[in-house]
Amino acid sequence: MGAGGNISSSTTKTKKNNLRRAPTSKPPFTIGDIKKAIPPHCFHRSLVRSFSYLVRDLILVSIFYYIAATYFHLLPSPYSYIAWLVYWIVQGCVCTGIWVIGHECGHHGFSEYQWVEDTVGLILHSALLRQYFARKHSHRRHQANTCSMENDEVYIPRLKSKLRWYNKYLNNPVGRVLVLAFTLTFAWPLYLLFNISGQTYDRFVCHYNPYSPIYTDRERLQIYISDAGVIAATYVLFRVALAQELAWVVCIYGVPLLIVDGFIVLITLLHHTHSSLPHYDSSEWDYLRGALATVDRDFCMLNKVLHNVTDTHVLHHIFSYIPHYHAMEANKAITPLLGDYYKLDDTPILKALWRDTKECILCGER
Repeated sequence: MGAGGNISSSTTKTKKNNLRRAPTSKPPFTIGDIKKAIPPHCFHRSLVRSFSYLVRDLILVSIFYYIAATYFHLLPSPYSYIAWLVYWIVQGCVCTGIWVIGHECGHHGFSEYQWVEDTVGLILHSALLRQYFARKHSHRRHQANTCSMENDEVYIPRLKSKLRWYNKYLNNPVGRVLVLAFTLTFAWPLYLLFNISGQTYDRFVCHYNPYSPIYTDRERLQIYISDAGVIAATYVLFRVALAQELAWVVCIYGVPLLIVDGFIVLITLLHHTHSSLPHYDSSEWDYLRGALATVDRDFCMLNKVLHNVTDTHVLHHIFSYIPHYHAMEANKAITPLLGDYYKLDDTPILKALWRDTKECILCGER
C-alpha cells in the first residue's frame, strides 16, 4: 500500500464492497488513455450554457429572497420558524451551487475567455464573502499535489506520532459530535484565516495576506483584488444592516452563508476522507495516482443542485477544466477504463460522514 494509507481505527472487517481498498500500484493506463475515452465535446466550454446555469441559480435565490422578505413576517408562530428553517436550508443549497460555478471559473471550466471567468468568479466569491483568486491559487496547488503527504495543501492525514494529546478524549460519540459540529461551522473560515488543517509552512499563513508563502510574487496583486472584493461586499452588508437591522441581514444572508460554508467543508471532507483511499509519500506519489485517490459521493437530489460537484470529483481531479454540464457524461465514459481505481461510495451522506470520521483517524508510518 502507498505510504501513509488511511488506517481504520476499528479492527472489525467490513463486507461492504465500497470500502474495499483501492489499488495503489501504478495504473495500467495513462492520462492520455483517459482523455481518449472521453467524447471530445465534453471538453468544450459554452459561455451561453454556463451563464444559463448561473442565471437559473440567481433567479431561484431571488425568488426565495422575495418570499422570505415579503411573507414570512405575516406568518404566526410556529409557522414562521418553520418557514425560516426551510428558507435557510434551501437558500444555502442553491448558494452553494453558485459557489460551485465560481469555483469552476477558477478551473477554466466556465468559458474559453479567462477574463470573463475571473470577473464572474470574483463577483460570485466576493458576494459570498470569500476570496476568488486566493482560493484559485491555493486550490490549484491542492489539485496538483492531491494525496501527497508532503505537498498537498489540505486534508493531509495526521501521523500517529503527531496526534495531539486531546485526540484520545474526542474519539467517542460525544466527542465526534462536537468535532463535527465545530468542523462544519468554523473549519472553512479558520482555514482561510489561520490555515488550520492546511499544509505546514515555515511562517504564519493567512489566505487574506498577499505575502503568505502559499502565493508567488506574480499572484500577490490578485490577492489584493480578492481582498478588495470581500471588503466591498462587507461594506454593502454593513449599509444594508444599518437600513434593515442586523437581525434581518443575519436571517436573510448570514445563516444561508453558514450553510454554504458547511456544505463546502462537508463535500470536500467526504471526497478526501475514506478508509479505502491511500495517501502517498514522495517515493510513490505521482499526479495520476493522487487524483485517483479520491472518492465520488452521492448526495441524491442535491447532486444536480450542486452541479454534480459531488459525484464527479474523481474526474474533476484528472480534468478539472471539464464543465459541470458535461461531467456526468465524461464520468460514465472513463469509469470502465478506471475499473477498481475508480471509487464511488453511495452510502447515505450522514451515515458516511459519521463512519468515515470515525474510521479515518490517522495515517500509518513505516
